[in-house]
Amino acid sequence: MGNEVLEYGVDVLLAPGMNIHRNPLCGRNFEYFSEDPLLSGKMAAAYVRGIQGNGVGTSIKHYAANNQETNRNENDARISPRALREIYLKNFEIAVKEGHPWTVMSSYNKLNGEYTQQKEELLTTVLREEWGYDGIVMTDWGSKEGTVKSAKSGNDLMEPGNQNEIDRIVAAVQEGKLTTEELDRNVRNMLNYIVKTPRFKGYKYSDAPDLKAHAAVAREAAGESIVMLRNESGTLPLKGGEKIALYGISSIDFVAGGTGSGNVNKAYVVNMVDALEGAGFTLDKALKEYYKEYKSYDAALKGLTAGAGRSFWGSSKLSEVAIPAAAIQAEAEADDVAVVVLGRNAGEGADRKQMDDFELTQVERELLQNVSTSFRAKGKKVVVILNVGGVIETASWKGLADAILLPWSPGQEGANAIADILTGKTNPSGKLPMTFPVNFIDHPSSANFPYNYTPTQNRFGWGRRAAQKDVDFTDYAEGIWVGYRHFITRGVEESYPFGYGLSYTTFSYSKPALKALQDGFESSVTVTNSGTVAGKEVVEVYVSAPEGGIDKPDRELKAFAKTRLLAPGESQTITVKVDNYSLASFNESANEWQAAAGNYQVMFGGHVRDIRAEAPYRIKKAISWPVKATFPIDGGGI
Repeated sequence: MGNEVLEYGVDVLLAPGMNIHRNPLCGRNFEYFSEDPLLSGKMAAAYVRGIQGNGVGTSIKHYAANNQETNRNENDARISPRALREIYLKNFEIAVKEGHPWTVMSSYNKLNGEYTQQKEELLTTVLREEWGYDGIVMTDWGSKEGTVKSAKSGNDLMEPGNQNEIDRIVAAVQEGKLTTEELDRNVRNMLNYIVKTPRFKGYKYSDAPDLKAHAAVAREAAGESIVMLRNESGTLPLKGGEKIALYGISSIDFVAGGTGSGNVNKAYVVNMVDALEGAGFTLDKALKEYYKEYKSYDAALKGLTAGAGRSFWGSSKLSEVAIPAAAIQAEAEADDVAVVVLGRNAGEGADRKQMDDFELTQVERELLQNVSTSFRAKGKKVVVILNVGGVIETASWKGLADAILLPWSPGQEGANAIADILTGKTNPSGKLPMTFPVNFIDHPSSANFPYNYTPTQNRFGWGRRAAQKDVDFTDYAEGIWVGYRHFITRGVEESYPFGYGLSYTTFSYSKPALKALQDGFESSVTVTNSGTVAGKEVVEVYVSAPEGGIDKPDRELKAFAKTRLLAPGESQTITVKVDNYSLASFNESANEWQAAAGNYQVMFGGHVRDIRAEAPYRIKKAISWPVKATFPIDGGGI
């Protein structure tokens, strides 16, 4: 990605988006990383380092607490200081300290009663004084009236740079409302940024990056990211050459990525038909032609032209089509295996819905039920492919499938990567970065999220008068109990837990070891491929804190690492470091981070509920880290 930015003559990529998956239905979860701040921060930092290693910049966004799209321009996120520090700022802190992004983008929304673009505690005290950030801060697109306050608070660049904002700044300086020292500070930050850019340095970009080589990387990355959720009786990998009954409109209307500014212009998108046929499978001809004709018909009804793709703001995802039960029975007679592709798309400007989005539609449910009944009656397997950008409900129907693959929205080569998994060319090694609940309401944030909201004005809700719960303001009443922190601590059952993911082989953990360092510890564990085929394993390192003091989650992710490809019987020792600051919780009354004295347990696992090995760690004396900024709550009952 960094090379393409450079070779297309661009200076900065306005990414990564890295807001927390507070709720499964946030419209932009497809481009964000995780419900866990450490995972989000580490992934964003790696993303930033990789792209900026090409001499171009990034912009981590949206800083901060932009966790819903509904009324995102005006919504007031009311968050306790502890939840803000531990969940919604921690990922940005990690990305800033470990990635050193050139730019940070302030978000549209309010935070505890004040626009983040105008919040000096956020943009200057925390970002620059506490974390040591030295890049520029830009606003998100738009022209709020508080231009002068934004500049004073630490926004160096007003996007997109409207004339009325220039006029406001000039007038403010003339009237003494904005000092020349404050303005010079912002200008100095901009100049320090500009001299780093390829454009300033006169780089002669080619306008022709090696897209063929990049496509190969995209295919490999997609394969590494696919999560296998279910594989009963060794259903996968397939033997190869089977005749497949391929169901689901998403098999040909494949979702490579979500909509909005997180969308990526793709040279092409491989669909499941092309991928499976390219992998040597034979597809049921009548079924393939049926979906092809339906796609053309449905597209014509919606006024879409061939190759038009998806619009910026919304999805033109084709609706699922029913298949007669009699036809499915005939296909079960003729074909070897059924593959059902279920698709979802989402993106900027609106959140997803609970019905017919998080949950299956009636057409999808009947399709899956009929396919499962007919094929299983003939002793044949059913494989489900989840071509989705975020969490969907799986508990009620997963028993209808013999295998479930979750490739997400995996880019232009994603369908080929799925075929690589189905044939066993690639062994799945992805793990879930978020919890798949049994029910939507099992997430405590669901009580304070606009999950079935329909705008009365437009998708952003501009012009609304009366304050509306979860639209004009959202109480983050769940505090720090986001995602697995809630499920594992409160004993709530999931459909699939955080960190979950199957492989075609098995792994054993042994020889856990821990060495105390001056400011933390170094821990290691030996991972052995105990199965029959080569594979990779992601080791997840969780830590539980001593009892007493601040109420803590049962365990929290503190590190993770992936093995190399291990042959059967081969071992690798994984070593990670964790500092004491990473173990601290935020004490609101003292306005400081605190790591309690006592015994900590370091746990090595395959997922949050699958702990394979443990080692003890002790902090002899409590440690604290005071902070400068305070974040009072704006009447939200948090």
